[in-house]
This record gives sequence, C-alpha cells and structure tokens, in this order.
Amino acid sequence: MKKSIGLPRKIAGLTILAVTAWLIFSPTARAIRALPGTFRLTVGQSYALPPGVNALSSTDETLSMAEGRMEGLALGEAEVTMNLFGLFPIRRMKVNVEEERILIPGGQAVGIALAMKGVMVVGVSDVDRQSPAQAAGLKAGDVIETVNGQTVDSGEMLISLIENSGGAPLKITYRRDNQPRGTTLTPLADPATGAWRIGAWVRDSTAGVGTLSFFDPANNTYGALGHAILDADTGKLLSVRMGALMKADIVSVKRGQKGNPGELRGSFLRSQRTLGDIRINTVLGIFGQAEKPFANPLYPSGLPVGYQESVEVGPAQILSTVDGMGIRAYDIEIVQLNRQLSPSQKSMVLHVTDQDLLEKTGGIVQGMSGSPIIQNGRIVGAVTHVFVDDPTHGYGVFIEWMLETEQSADTSEEENAA
Repeated sequence: MKKSIGLPRKIAGLTILAVTAWLIFSPTARAIRALPGTFRLTVGQSYALPPGVNALSSTDETLSMAEGRMEGLALGEAEVTMNLFGLFPIRRMKVNVEEERILIPGGQAVGIALAMKGVMVVGVSDVDRQSPAQAAGLKAGDVIETVNGQTVDSGEMLISLIENSGGAPLKITYRRDNQPRGTTLTPLADPATGAWRIGAWVRDSTAGVGTLSFFDPANNTYGALGHAILDADTGKLLSVRMGALMKADIVSVKRGQKGNPGELRGSFLRSQRTLGDIRINTVLGIFGQAEKPFANPLYPSGLPVGYQESVEVGPAQILSTVDGMGIRAYDIEIVQLNRQLSPSQKSMVLHVTDQDLLEKTGGIVQGMSGSPIIQNGRIVGAVTHVFVDDPTHGYGVFIEWMLETEQSADTSEEENAA
C-alpha cells in the first residue's frame, strides 16, 4: 500500500512550483534576464532596479547600491548579481562606469537641402507606346549612377547624355537596394518633339524641414531628424552627393488630427544661412559637420548623455521650435521602453501631455522629428515618428544609437554629404 503524501508536503511542493514559475515567467524576472551582458552607466548616472530586485556589486568604489537604485560613482568595471528578494539570483552582468559625455541639445528648426549621388528613377512612362527604361529592367527606386562610363550627377546631365546619344544604345550602371547592377537601353525619339527619351521620371534632390537633435562640441558634429530622408514616391533612402543644413523659420503649423498627421511649415531657402554640411543620410538621421558651434539658450553648458539603461517610464520633456518664439521645452510622458541590443528608431513610446503644445500642433507633427528628449537632466533620445491614428503619441530613438552613427560622420570622407 502506498503512503499518502501529507498536506504539508503538498503545500511545500506547490509553493516551490509557484515560485519557480514566477522566477521564469514574471515580468520582473523577464526584464532582468533581458538586460545586456554588459551594462553602461556614466559617473553620476543611476538606474532604477525593478521592485523586489536587489543588486550586489563586486566593488563599492565603482557602484553605489541604495534605495532601489544602482549609481555610477567612479570610472571602472564591476560584477553585479541581480537577486529577487535577496534570495534568488537571476542575472550576473558586468557594469562599466564610463566618462560622462556632454552634448548641446538641439531643438532648432533646420532646413535640409540634399543632392543625391546619381539620379533616382521614380516612375517609368511610354515613349511612342513603349518604355525603353522598363524594357531594360529599370524600375522605381533604382539609382542611375553612370551612362556609358560617365558619372551622372543630375537629372539635367542624364537628359544631355540621352539627347547626345543620337539613339545609340546606352550602357547604364545603377543600384537597386544598394546592390550594383548594369543594363543596356536604347532611347526612342519622342513623336511630338523628336527628342531622344528613355521613358523614365527621375529625381536628383530633395528639401524639407526638420529638427536638430544635438551638437557634439568634442568633434564639431551634429545629428538631426532621428530617421532617414526617404524619397517621397518610392520610399527608398536617398544617397548623398552633397547637402546643406540651413537655418529655418517656422511660418505656419498644420495641426495633427487622427488619421491626418500635421506639419511644421518652414522657410529656409530665402535666407540661405548655412549651418553645416550633410555627410550621411541613415535610418537614424542625418549627420555632418557644423560651420560653427550650435547654442541652446535653455542649456548653454550642455547636458550629459543618458544611456538607455537609465531611461525610465515617466515624465520627460522634448525641445522643439514650433513658432517664432524659438526653442521651448514641452512636457511628455515616456509610456513604454524597448530595451535594445541593436539600433532601432522605435526605442520608446512617447505621449505628449503639454497643453500648450497640444493646442498649437495637436501633438507630434512632421518637422518635429529629431526633437531631443530630456529626462532627469540628461539627453536620452530624439523624436522619430508620430502615430498616424493618434498625434499625441509617437516614437523616440535612444540617443546612443544616433551617437554611434555620428562617429561615422566624423570620420567619413567617402560620403561627403547627406
């Protein structure tokens, strides 16, 4: 006969099972396990530990553990063990305390004038009921780089090369999804004018308004937008031959509404005041060298960088220019964080709470992309996108991802504009 298991043993077994399941599946445990193997803080920067989590450091000189926070004290490295309720170890990781980096936050409205490398095909059309471009395999989004070995710098140059061909076949090199390709096409004579045509609509430049994210006084570089400049017709990222960042004035605002994003309307081509060049255009924004240091009247001495480890769900501010009053700080709430091991534009979800900004713009509108995000006295990110169905909400990118990209702008000679 089998002996029955006593009630105390059943309770103990169920308790152990429940604790084990909680350790595996609880949001707190999952959040701790999701932390990177190497965690970064700067001197004076702190990280709020999740409720119920204790941390033990291998050195008290580098890190301070008090009141549910981990704070960097001095440059160095420490081994940290995360425990639940001081009993159950969940994660071990290295914490590097780094030197504080100071940036001048942006918030200025800037004009962007960009000339592409090559010319982009934005559509194909017929010439005498057929399209030589389409027959040769070209399609929207392709970037024509050379014709018969000659580099194509503009739409005008492409037209000239086609007209001078006399209808002879043209050897074309182009890029599709950043991969080099080649083809041959034969122009046709336009029945109406007699001019030689290839049956393609092309674009070689673009212009618009955005917001400066930061100026780095250490190397005289800047970052802006927080997202790429894309071709309006094809959605493809525009390569850069040359470009200029210019002073812009906001002349009007189209308020954002549900299903209809708003827009800052600015003027900059008339003043022609160049602030810097544009060297690269990336998924995380545009970057280049400033002609002279940028200033921010709200933070004249700059602000330290806050890495993602220190960003918290809670109150923050964005710096933007939405009228003739210049840079102003507007209240927001960071409502969601996405801890990331690799760069992404959607690092956090933002909610605009500032009544003044809501009255002026309805929330986040086009042209505010790049507005720096300030939390706990640090620059932690930049605005990237607005929710189409709710302009009071949008996305932000961690500033560290933009800074990594900025380094390539500081050293790149190959790409001389963006």
